[in-house]
Amino acid sequence: MKKKCCGFGHRNIYINIDSKIEKILIDLIENKFVDLFYKGGMGDFDKIFSTAVRKLKKKYVDIKLILVYPYFTNDINVNKEFYNTNYDSILIPEEFAGAHYKRAIKLRNKWMIDNSEFVISCVNRNFGGAYEAVKYAKKSKKKIFNIN
Repeated sequence: MKKKCCGFGHRNIYINIDSKIEKILIDLIENKFVDLFYKGGMGDFDKIFSTAVRKLKKKYVDIKLILVYPYFTNDINVNKEFYNTNYDSILIPEEFAGAHYKRAIKLRNKWMIDNSEFVISCVNRNFGGAYEAVKYAKKSKKKIFNIN
């Protein structure tokens, strides 16, 4: 059975978390059989998360990195080569159609948590979208791996 993981962290990350996130990802792949990773693509944490997954794809060739966007942006068309090179797929779930863009981001975060068994968290303050997402993950009884 394929297992999924998503991650949430603040838009700005001021510490080096690269080795910590890689260690967690390796554990998830090797011991929890995770092979699909969802990312939101909205800040430093998402960049670090996706860079680590892409690096591990060289060793674990069956893992997938899916970019989950809350709404369509023209950037997907303009930078198509970038997206095709860096992600296995781009997903914009239908549930977000017509939602206000700020609400769509919250819906996207909830969707990623609902569709994952594991959550990686790099949240160190008690406000913001990442904080709210991790709070929802806890309420949903997801296994959370904290990086702090």
